[in-house]
Amino acid sequence: MFGISFSELLLVGLVALLVLGPERLPGAARTAGLWVGRLKRSFNAIKQEVEREIGADEIRRQLHNEHILSLEQEARKIFTPTQQEPTPVTPEATPTTQAPAVEPAPAEPTPVVAATPVEPVTPAAAPVVPAPQDPTLPPRAP
Repeated sequence: MFGISFSELLLVGLVALLVLGPERLPGAARTAGLWVGRLKRSFNAIKQEVEREIGADEIRRQLHNEHILSLEQEARKIFTPTQQEPTPVTPEATPTTQAPAVEPAPAEPTPVVAATPVEPVTPAAAPVVPAPQDPTLPPRAP
């Protein structure tokens, strides 16, 4: 794990035996073992919590994207022009004489102006907080 070989561990144990003495060495080894175990458990708990939060964020992002897609589909349905049937022309409504067609005068060409590139404006990403009763999310830790 740290690149410590057996000979280095043996050297550390020998120095500890000389410094602490044979009476206190077993107690010190027990205490060191307890601390190492506590550190391992706390690191594993932190690692699991981070992994769970990353998974929850991914689920929230997917739900948010699905919600946006459904809103976009509804907006397309609303804003898509519907095909209206043309109204039939009755002979009574048409004029009996038609005026001669007048051709419009050609329009002057408009000057072309170079446009500067504009970056698209994106709204600030607000955090999505799901409802507490959302059954698709994993339960939160107390």
